[in-house]
Amino acid sequence: MTRLKKWSKELIVLAIILFVVFTVMDLWRKPQSLAPALLESQTLASGETVSLAELSKEKPILVYFWATWCGICKITSPTVSDLAKSGVPVISVAIRSGETSRLLAGMEKKDLVFPVINDINGQLANIVGVSATPTFMIIDNGELVSFTSGWTSSLGLRARMWIASF
Repeated sequence: MTRLKKWSKELIVLAIILFVVFTVMDLWRKPQSLAPALLESQTLASGETVSLAELSKEKPILVYFWATWCGICKITSPTVSDLAKSGVPVISVAIRSGETSRLLAGMEKKDLVFPVINDINGQLANIVGVSATPTFMIIDNGELVSFTSGWTSSLGLRARMWIASF
């Protein structure tokens, strides 16, 4: 029992340390303000034009920066897809992930169903200040209300969206 108690304490300390480290990293990576370029009209890989400024007036929108070459994104993309399928407003930005036809074919193969802006050269991500993939932003009424990067759970994303809706 003593061994179990010791391991439990160590796991709790590790969890606290990781929480602090990840929080500090998010604060360090978070842009000072939302780049106006992200709120301008963007063309989706499907050819449709969207405005995050307009979409975010209706309700908070999750903006998901990811890449086909990103290992963690292979885990988070299905989560984001499930959120989109359940009605959560999502727009994604695929960073340096190849030609549009190849990107869409890969998404279809993996059953990833969310709108995507193909940022072929990474220019939009650079302007916005995204330095890591995956990155999740929640925009409400044209304002950045939540930011995190790295792995996050479905529950974590849902909680952030729920908090942003108030």
